[in-house]
Amino acid sequence: MFKKILIANRGEIACRIIRTCHRMGIRTVAVYSEADAGELHVHLADESCCIGKSAPAGSYLCIENVLDASKKHDAQAIHPGYGFLSENAEFARRCSQSGIVFIGPSAEAIEQMGAKDQAKCVMENAGVPVVSGYKGAEQSPEFLNAEAEKIGYPLMIKAVLGGGGKGMRVVRKQTDFSEALESARNEARNAFGDDRILLECFISGPRHIEFQIFGDQHGNVIHLFERDCSLQRRHQKIIEESPSPFMDDELRLSMADAAVAAAKAVKYTGAGTVEFIVGDDREFFFMEMNTRLQVEHPVTEMITGLDLVEWQLRIAAGEKLPLTQHEVHQTGHAIEARIYAENPKSGFLPSIGTLHRLAFPDIFHKVKKIEDNNSQSWSSIRIDSGVEQGGEISIHYDPLIAKLVVHADSRIQSIRTMQNTLAQSGVLGVETNLGFLQNIMQHPDFEAAKTDTLFVDSNLESLLEENQDSVDWVCWGAAIACLLEDYAESETKAWESIEPCSPWNSLNNWRTGSPEPHRLQLRNQQGTETEVTIIKENNSFRILNENAQISVTVSAHEDLLDLTWHSSGLEEYGHHLLVLSHESQLLAVHEDGRTLFTRLDPLAYEQSEEVSDFRLSAPMPGNVIRVLVKAGDEVSSGQPLLVMEAMKMEHTIVAPANGIVEEVLFQPGDIVQNDAKLVKFSLLEE
Repeated sequence: MFKKILIANRGEIACRIIRTCHRMGIRTVAVYSEADAGELHVHLADESCCIGKSAPAGSYLCIENVLDASKKHDAQAIHPGYGFLSENAEFARRCSQSGIVFIGPSAEAIEQMGAKDQAKCVMENAGVPVVSGYKGAEQSPEFLNAEAEKIGYPLMIKAVLGGGGKGMRVVRKQTDFSEALESARNEARNAFGDDRILLECFISGPRHIEFQIFGDQHGNVIHLFERDCSLQRRHQKIIEESPSPFMDDELRLSMADAAVAAAKAVKYTGAGTVEFIVGDDREFFFMEMNTRLQVEHPVTEMITGLDLVEWQLRIAAGEKLPLTQHEVHQTGHAIEARIYAENPKSGFLPSIGTLHRLAFPDIFHKVKKIEDNNSQSWSSIRIDSGVEQGGEISIHYDPLIAKLVVHADSRIQSIRTMQNTLAQSGVLGVETNLGFLQNIMQHPDFEAAKTDTLFVDSNLESLLEENQDSVDWVCWGAAIACLLEDYAESETKAWESIEPCSPWNSLNNWRTGSPEPHRLQLRNQQGTETEVTIIKENNSFRILNENAQISVTVSAHEDLLDLTWHSSGLEEYGHHLLVLSHESQLLAVHEDGRTLFTRLDPLAYEQSEEVSDFRLSAPMPGNVIRVLVKAGDEVSSGQPLLVMEAMKMEHTIVAPANGIVEEVLFQPGDIVQNDAKLVKFSLLEE
């Protein structure tokens, strides 16, 4: 076994690999860019090495820099993680030539599976079913348009190289083909350095189901069952589960056999994933093979009880597969939810900034088992993250914050456990998809397993809705949290003062006769302002509502409040509320969703906002890659004006209404900051 390995990655996956290596007694070397010097994976590793600039091209994607770091630290092997160089055949080849073990498949297998057109040919020869379409060398727009007509609409445009949803477009009618083709090609070129595409027939009621496979250097290949990855946004997975609720034993066996055949066709070694698209008629087709460990591998680890990183290390060291096919078993049901720094209401644009507050129901990277005393059911929680409170979400890298993984004896118990876990998870400082994930978990179609890859797009409006049923008690609970924080700060200041027992250091609102109420003003994201009037009484609080007085008993566990409400004429009822605060911002998280409040200072003077002059702004930092209009152009509502690229994804800026372009403030190639004014725009007079 290796004594020391280098991890050519960052963030969550680097931390994940380090944990297994430490358990196995293997020393680790972390690499980092200038932007990542203070990140968690650097602190967890035994050794670390800076490999270049913040942009991935000058660091994590630079083969020379990674190999130099490996030689400098005498690493015997390199684990590429996922993304970056993990599916780069040249990198695998260069490792071998340098006498360093690449913890993954051979360069030849990566090359065969790396190009989707070539991979489909290999699969056809191996007897694995593939989707009909075009995968040829001719790539002119005119020719591809003609091929699209032959295939029929709707169809899929896919980048020949890469994955992660980049360079993919669904085209539903011929008039949209040219624009979708150009956009997919540009995105593919930026992400993979290759703009070749293929066309595929669109499968009705598509489900994305993949099989985890492992092969060793002795010719053995097995599968570790499936993962259902149908819940996606922008063709990128956000929720994965196993077993697939869509599968039956016959379909599972057929797909597992096809996955193993696919791996054997390329003499595969190490961890890999064979991805299939499954139609509503239960016909399945090969999509692609990912020649690396997947983001969602913890789902498989939970249902099998295996450590897939340990398997990777043992296979790369020349050992045989630890188990045979008949020795691998599924237990229970697992679901993973990916927490991203992104804004679902703005087309899932990444959100850049500082993680001022970060809260999960248990410490990072620990599996917590929960027994239900009232039944035989059980569940466990796992949280994988590569960030810490105070860390940064950068423009340069994927905005993944953490992965929440739950495991239970049944699917319904897994869903309930995930709902509870999300209700105790919060991030303050950047926008996240946590509320969006809560809405998915509470959707009746998800519970009934009536979901496919179109589910998010088809239900987007309802999934973006905020629950309004609990506005009052959430606002009251947030106000109580503010008051508790005020009392704690007051007590700290008192003990640090020269007269700790002075009544002037107290916030108890004592008055002759009866205490003076505390009045707190909160404003939610919709702009609604609420004044909450509270009286503190020993171990409880009294809310002076305009309709009634409500008594609240509070038990606080750090940021989590257990609230028991008592109101005249009503039965008492309880709620859990997670409240995170930073400066004037408060995030209140509960079982039905989350609300962001701003605490208002009644003495502060708030300047009125000026009327908008229709200067369109950048929704995030990025590069301008195409300008589609010029000064003086008359445009219609929704017409594309320019295209930005950030995190290797394209974002189109459109006209907000019918109007005239007065000035374009940036040109292709320019770098723009968040909220930078892009286009001056005036409305057309009616």
